[in-house]
Amino acid sequence: HVVLPMNAVLVVAPAWIGDMVMAQSLFRILKLQDAGRPIDVLAPGWTLPLLQHMPEVRDGIEMPLGHGELQLGVRYRIGFSLRERGYEWAIILPNSFKSALVPLWARIPRRTGYTGEMRQCLLNDSRRLDRQGFPRMVQRLVALAIPASDPLPEPIPRPVLAVSSASGRAAAKRLDLASDTTPVLVLCPGAEYGPAKQWPEDYYGRVARHWIGTGWQVWLLGSAHDAAVCERIAEVAGDGCISLAGRTTLREAIELMNLAAFIITNDSGLMHIAAALQRPMVALFGSSDPGFTPPLSASARVEWLDLECSPCFARECPPGHLKCLRELQPERVIAAMEEVMSR
Repeated sequence: HVVLPMNAVLVVAPAWIGDMVMAQSLFRILKLQDAGRPIDVLAPGWTLPLLQHMPEVRDGIEMPLGHGELQLGVRYRIGFSLRERGYEWAIILPNSFKSALVPLWARIPRRTGYTGEMRQCLLNDSRRLDRQGFPRMVQRLVALAIPASDPLPEPIPRPVLAVSSASGRAAAKRLDLASDTTPVLVLCPGAEYGPAKQWPEDYYGRVARHWIGTGWQVWLLGSAHDAAVCERIAEVAGDGCISLAGRTTLREAIELMNLAAFIITNDSGLMHIAAALQRPMVALFGSSDPGFTPPLSASARVEWLDLECSPCFARECPPGHLKCLRELQPERVIAAMEEVMSR
C-alpha cells in the first residue's frame, strides 16, 4: 500500500494493445507538465507488459475484467482499495459508463473523460469529443491531458518503448533463435479485429520467400489464434521461416521485435508496438483508416490502396472481394521495404 504525492494521476486505460501504445503519448505529455508527477495506469492484464517498457508509468494496476464485463462488486472493491493512494486526478480513456465507476468509487476529486453512455454524472471534467478537430486517435487521447480550451501540443510526442537489446537476445536464446547471424524480418500477419485487416497469407509467404532468398531469416509473430495462418505462411516461404505464433508472451514478442532489421505488419496492436520500437517497417491497411490510427514513427511506411469502398471499418469485407488487400501485391510491398531501407 503506497501513499502517493498529492499530484498523482490514475489513467484508466483502453483494452486494446494498440490504443495502450498510443496512450504513451498522453503519459509523456503528463510528464512534460510535471516531471515529478506519479502516473499509475489501471489496465487489463493482457496490456500490462507494455507498461513495463514505458518509463513514464510508475505502476500498472490490473483490471481483472474482460471486454464488456460489468461486475459492479469487483469495480467497487477496486475503487475502494485505491482510496488510500490519494489520487488528485483520474483520466478515463475508454468512453464507456463502466470505465468511469472505479475513479468515482476511489473518490478521486477530478475525473476527466469524454461524454458517452450517459456517464456525465460520473465525470466532473466532461469533454465533448471534437471528431473533426481531432481526426487521429492519438490526438483524442492527448487532448484529455490538457485544458479543454487549450490547443494540442505540437508536435505530439510519439510513443517510444524502452527495450534493451540484451533482453531481446535472451528471449531469442530461450526460443532457440539465431538473432546475431543474419538479418531478421519479422512478419505480424494477425489482426484481432477481423479478417478485413489481414493481408493474404500467401502474399506474406511470397515476401518471406523473397527475403530468405537474399540471406535473411523470417520470424512470424502472433497469438495462438494466428497459429494456423502463420503455419500456412511458413509453408509458402520454405526453410528459414519460423512460426512463433502462440509460443511467446507479449513481453517476449516486444523483445524479439526489437531485434528485427525490418517488420511488416497488418494494422494491429503489434503494428503500434513496432512503431514505438522505431523499427523500419511497412504497415498494411485494408478496412481501417491510416489517417485515424497510423503507425507513429518516422521509420514507418503505410501501404493502403484507398479504394472507393475504403475505409469501411468492417471486421469482414461487406462485398466479400477484399480488394483493398488482395490488390495490394507482394511486389509493391517488397519495393516499399527497399525504399524504406534506402532511406
